[in-house]
Amino acid sequence: MNWQTASFVDADLDRPEFAHYVVGFDPSHDHGVVAVDGDGPVGVAWVRFLPEDDPGYGFVAEDVPELTMAVEERGRGRGIGTALLARLLDAGRAAGWRGVSLSVEDGNTGARITYERAGFRTVGRNGDSDTMLVRF
Repeated sequence: MNWQTASFVDADLDRPEFAHYVVGFDPSHDHGVVAVDGDGPVGVAWVRFLPEDDPGYGFVAEDVPELTMAVEERGRGRGIGTALLARLLDAGRAAGWRGVSLSVEDGNTGARITYERAGFRTVGRNGDSDTMLVRF
């Protein structure tokens, strides 16, 4: 899930580094939200509890879910990402999660600002990305 590409296609799920963010989504503990406008879905955000032996780019711990979020071009700058993130963080607090982690690439300034405003702080580095965490 790369913010620099125009689309994500099913074939990308054959790549293990992406597959674990989607394949096996378990609604009994993973959680997601979708934003819809008059033209249909415009944004999505979800968290996955990933195991230590199959971590995501923003992995912190098995009991801290990792965030994935995407907003279509037509939805950017409208507060949709902020709203999606707020809904997920509220759900996490209500469910008793310790926090939420994520990975944000260098250059993805808009997303980074959104995450920092929501309370995320950099806790590590992985290649050209920062691992960020918000604690509850």
